[in-house]
Order: sequence, then structure tokens, then C-alpha cells
Amino acid sequence: MKTIRVATVLLAAVSAHKLGDNGNFGHGEGNTQAHTRVIDGNAPVFPFLTKLRDSAVEVLFGRHPAKHYAKSTTSIESLRNKYGDEIVMRFNVTTIAEEQALADASNRLFLDVWAVTRDYVDIRMPTNQVSPLLGLLPKKLQSSHFTLISDLSKAVYDSLPKDTSSRLMGPKGTFHGHPSTATVSDNLFFTRYHTLKTITQWMQLLESIFPEHVSFITIGKSSEGRDIPALRIGHPGPVAGDGPRKTMVLAGGLHAREWITTTTANYLSWSLATEFNKDPLITKFLHHFDVVVIPALNPDGMEYSWETDRLWRKTRQETSLQMCRGYDLDRSFGFGDPSEHMQSDPCSEDFGGDAPFEAAEAAAFAQWAHEEMENNKVDFIGMVDFHSYSQQVLFPYAYSCVDEPPNLENLEELAYGIAKTIRLTTGEAYSVSPACDAAMVMDKTQGKLLRRRINEGAGSVMDWFYKDMNAHFSYQIKLRDHGLYGFLLPEEEIIPTGREMWFVLKYGADYLLGNNGIEMIKETTNDEAGQDMTNEELRRRHMH
Repeated sequence: MKTIRVATVLLAAVSAHKLGDNGNFGHGEGNTQAHTRVIDGNAPVFPFLTKLRDSAVEVLFGRHPAKHYAKSTTSIESLRNKYGDEIVMRFNVTTIAEEQALADASNRLFLDVWAVTRDYVDIRMPTNQVSPLLGLLPKKLQSSHFTLISDLSKAVYDSLPKDTSSRLMGPKGTFHGHPSTATVSDNLFFTRYHTLKTITQWMQLLESIFPEHVSFITIGKSSEGRDIPALRIGHPGPVAGDGPRKTMVLAGGLHAREWITTTTANYLSWSLATEFNKDPLITKFLHHFDVVVIPALNPDGMEYSWETDRLWRKTRQETSLQMCRGYDLDRSFGFGDPSEHMQSDPCSEDFGGDAPFEAAEAAAFAQWAHEEMENNKVDFIGMVDFHSYSQQVLFPYAYSCVDEPPNLENLEELAYGIAKTIRLTTGEAYSVSPACDAAMVMDKTQGKLLRRRINEGAGSVMDWFYKDMNAHFSYQIKLRDHGLYGFLLPEEEIIPTGREMWFVLKYGADYLLGNNGIEMIKETTNDEAGQDMTNEELRRRHMH
């Protein structure tokens, strides 16, 4: 215990020093060029502090996650045995008949649907299933497709944690492999993905460094008995009042394979914690609001995705069929008509249970939220449920496009403001729509529901939180990318994605404080936005 205390103090001291960035946290706001130093392959700015920091990290968190993962995935050959000759195909769907045919065929063949948007559907399958699938589809769809990932086992292998320094540095120490700007002021915790154990320890460390406004909590237990960790961030100011504490929830990791959602939630925790009492907007926001960040709502599934199957989606809870474990957490909440919109087959990737809240994690989250409202004077005003991939900002309802939320105009206003903020700050394009547009097909001329789409929408945590918790600013944001990597987003995208959502959070904070995002947009200079767009163009050229 004494060793851990010493390591914590050392790490806090080194973190406070920021390795030479004059105390500014590198999110890109303001004149960041004057306060950060770009990593260009030269020797570390402060080699002694770097070594001291690394030693403290090893004491607190253990060895690099690449060494952890090596225990279960040692070679490309072992992954080929697991994923065989699997590929990911994209189908361009333009009509209701094509949509329904693809939905029926994918269900019949038990295929793993990766993404559904207005324009395309991505499906993972073994190569020996391509011909059977095409044989079940209309003639146009048989030619309206292409292969998105041609060798899934290699894509999984390339995405696994590796030694960052050896991957990014050339033989003479020159930076290569990803042209996006990286700065030493970005916390090095976010240069790679981490296991659940490491994340939990990091969250506890964050509380110990910032005890004034950060507290580590557990919202319940998973089906296998793991704690579901969370951070509550906020500090009531003198004008906050004595009424219920307004609270925003940020959730990630509902689907185990979506590692980027967990790291993004953690990035936002770090940003809020470090910018309090530095950034006037964030300080004011945390005086009036608490933010509860739940980075891994599906801890069992996350652990399984590290230990056994990188592409595992559901929880690990037993179902009525012993061979088919797990619930889709985003189909497990009690909202919408389950008889109309829920999968009844436990082997389906979209199986949410035979009744609402059968999934232990969904039940734990619901119980925690109700207790917060009833016992702790909490007023939930919204939530963001992070997912990947496809770059979409979605708002209620997911279960139906026939019913409209009462504050639809406000939901749309904030959603479009979020998409605009992302475009101005990073150059990335995020589409905006009701979540049902990604789950239903509508007759646009009559406004009637015609057919359900592939990913049916009942049981969404966003819908349930919006309706039952009266959290009227609830969203689902699907993060990067557009499918080049899909769920296997490289570690180099962690910080850019985190920064993207940091801009979103600041815009949302300003909006909820009554400024409609105007002050936050003013902070984004034309030069900064132009620089980010230049970096984005370089990244796209590099990948293609």
C-alpha cells in the first residue's frame, strides 16, 4: 500500500508537470500551438520524468496491455483458426424490398450485421456464405455490394495492442505510420486500449488526484459478479441551489467489441477532471451539473473480448439455450413493444431477452438510476450512449418513427449543433437523424411505418432513459469510422476520437447552460479548424 501511495504521488506530480506543455491540456482549444510540442521523433523532452512516469504506471497498472493480450492471441495463425476466411461486405440498399430481403437473408443465415445506415448495411460472414446470401437476395443487390474487409483475421491481428513506440517510430526515431498531429500534452494513457482491470485502477487514481470534484462509484454488478465502475464528476458552486442535482450520464461499452467507446468515455472523464478550475465553461458547467461517466456498462463482455473473442458483442449471461450466451444490452431496457420489435432467438446478436431487464447489467443500471432519483435528489437531464461505428448522431425514438418525442425540436437543434461542431473542429462528417431511421423504413410520402429494418429498435437504453428518467436530452452517438476499420479502429484514432467528443461535450455544456453553444463555437478559431481539416485530409490519403 505504501508503494502504491508513493507511485500515485509520483504520477500525479509528473502529470501536473504535463511533460513540458506549460500546464495546458491539449484538446485544441485556443492557441494550442503556443503551448504544446509536437512529437517529431526526437529524444523525450524530459527523459528522467518520462522514465519516472513509466515506472509509476507499471507499479499502479501493471505491464503494457500488449503483454496481457499475448497470453490468449499469440499469432495470426491462432486468429485464422478463430475467424477462418471471414470478410465484411457492404450492401447499398435503396428500396424497401431490398431492405427486407437483406434482413430476412441475414437472419436466416445467422449473419453478424455490423452497421445499418440510411445508405448501406455492413455484414460479417464467412466466404462460404457469400453465395448462399446472394442467392437469397434480389437481382440488383447481387451486384450492389463490395468487400469492405477482405481478411478479417488479419484486421483483428492488426488492431490488437502492440508496442506503441516500435509501431510509430522509424529506425532513426522518425515519426511515421499515422500523419495526425500528436502532442505530449495529450495524456499517454490514451495512446492505447486498456483492459477492464487497468481502466478501473486508472479511474480510482483519477479520484485520488482530484478528490475535490471526482468520485469513484460502482453502479451495480454484472451477471458474472464484476463491478460496473463509474466516475461522478462535479462540484456544486455557490449559485447551484439546494434543489435536485442536475446530472448527465455518459455511457460506453454496451457492446463489448466497441473498444473505442470505452476509451472515449475515459477521455472525457480525464478532460472534465483536468479542465475544472481551468476552463471557465467547464468550471461553470460542473458547478451546475454532475456528469456520471460509465465507460464499461458491459464488463463481462469487455473482458471476454480481451481474453477470448475480440469481436464479441453481447454480455456473457446465460440464456435459455446453453450454447448461446449473452444479451444485447441495447435491446434489454423496458421501452417499446417487445412483441413487435425484439429478437426471440437467444443465438441472435440482437437478442435482448424474453422480457425487459433480464440482462443483469440493464437491471443494475435501472435500479441505480431510480435510486439516484428517489434517494439522492438527482435530476437526470440527459445521457449520451456511445457506440461505434458509422459517425451518426441519433436521438429518440429508436423503437418507432410513428411516435415523436415531445421536445423533438430541441433534440434536433442540439443534434445538428453537435454535428456542426464536429465539422468545424475536426472536419469529420456526422449524420443526424432519429434513431428509428436506422432501425425502420418509412413511407416518406405518407409518414407510415412499412417494415422494420435489420436492427430492430425496442429496448434501447436511450429511449428508456429519455422516457422513464425524464432525461430529455438523450442521444446515441456512433463514433468513428465510416467502415474502413469498423469495430477494429486503430489505437492512433483514440485521441482524435476523444478530442472530437470533447468538443461535443463542451458544446453540449454551453447549450445546457443556456448559451445554445454560441460561446463554445467562438472558441474555435478558423486557423484551428483549418489545421484539423488538413490533418484529416492527410489521414484519409494515408489510409487510402
